[in-house]
Amino acid sequence: METSIVGVGVGISDRFRSVVEEKATRIATLAPRAQRVDIKVTHRAYRNGRPGDETVELTVDGKGPVVRAEATDGDKFTALDLAVDKLCEQLRRAKDKRVDARNHPRGAKYEKGSGAIQGIDLQPASADVLRAVATGEIPIITGNEDEEGYSPVVIRTKEFQPEWMAVEEAVDRMELVGHDFFLFIDVRTDHPSVVYRRKGWDYGVISLTTQAQPEELAS
Repeated sequence: METSIVGVGVGISDRFRSVVEEKATRIATLAPRAQRVDIKVTHRAYRNGRPGDETVELTVDGKGPVVRAEATDGDKFTALDLAVDKLCEQLRRAKDKRVDARNHPRGAKYEKGSGAIQGIDLQPASADVLRAVATGEIPIITGNEDEEGYSPVVIRTKEFQPEWMAVEEAVDRMELVGHDFFLFIDVRTDHPSVVYRRKGWDYGVISLTTQAQPEELAS
């Protein structure tokens, strides 16, 4: 796993780089698919005589969601330790969620041998019933056919108040509610966005970047 260290207002010593390499080994153990970790150290000075602070930001990038953590302390080595602890805790939680999802999959489960469906209160129709419905022997009646504007297609809508958050927080919220996608507004871009599950344990993000309605629609 590659490491990149950037100092803003502070020099990066060889000792600090050596400690970072040791910490990177710990991170790689929890995130074997990670390809790169970026470390940014920022020094903040105060004019009132108060000792300056060192903020360490960690960003892990690779196959899967980007994971970030940061911590601030008067000593950059302490800030690094705190940031690594936060990052590793996030990686452990994500790993536990993946293991739990594999051991306890959500939704219905079809048993090929018995034809039973588990995890949902549903009894599959027999082949005879399906054949009768397909041939019209058993009519499908909903009771709404005579209503004006009736359509067999049902579209359900929900409205929510917008929430500004980072992509990483949106992924955590999606995991908490147990959905396959989560709609939010990216705090970094102010664009409406959706995080969603991809194949395996990867995540994706879709964002809307159009700021104005196209002229052909506006007219």
